[in-house]
Amino acid sequence: MDASRIEAVHGDITAQDTDAIVNAANRQLAGGGGVDGAIHRAAGAAELHAACASLGGCDPGDAKATPGFALPVRWIIHTVGPVWGGGTRREAEVLASCYRRSLEVADGLGARSVAFPAISTGVYGYPPDLAAEVAVTTLTATDTAVELVRLVAFDRSTCDRYRTLLGA
Repeated sequence: MDASRIEAVHGDITAQDTDAIVNAANRQLAGGGGVDGAIHRAAGAAELHAACASLGGCDPGDAKATPGFALPVRWIIHTVGPVWGGGTRREAEVLASCYRRSLEVADGLGARSVAFPAISTGVYGYPPDLAAEVAVTTLTATDTAVELVRLVAFDRSTCDRYRTLLGA
């Protein structure tokens, strides 16, 4: 994917006007805190929880989709990032897989635009600067029919890091 098709914004993942958003989920797809909790609340917790329960969980590095329910998107792509363990447990490989698999799922759905949060940088403890490098490197190296990827940063420093890495 050409870097010109990737943009970084400071904002709320639940308010994006893309075809799909990516949820930084847990293995059980059961909702939780941070991005995951915000997405569940905004989508309609009962409906999203029922849809996620029917998927049978998700392994780290994989991705699965549900409808967007009350969100302004058609789909939610749930991916499970790695828990940071110092960088010695294949964390970068698993995180890169989250971005690749999410784009593959988006392609399969026919999504033309996808918004990503900073996967694994919250309670999973992945250092934000390192996670941003994995995100941008992986997205620019992935062949996809998705026309626009939006990296949505909850904080200004992560947004600035994305923009620097994208050469913006």
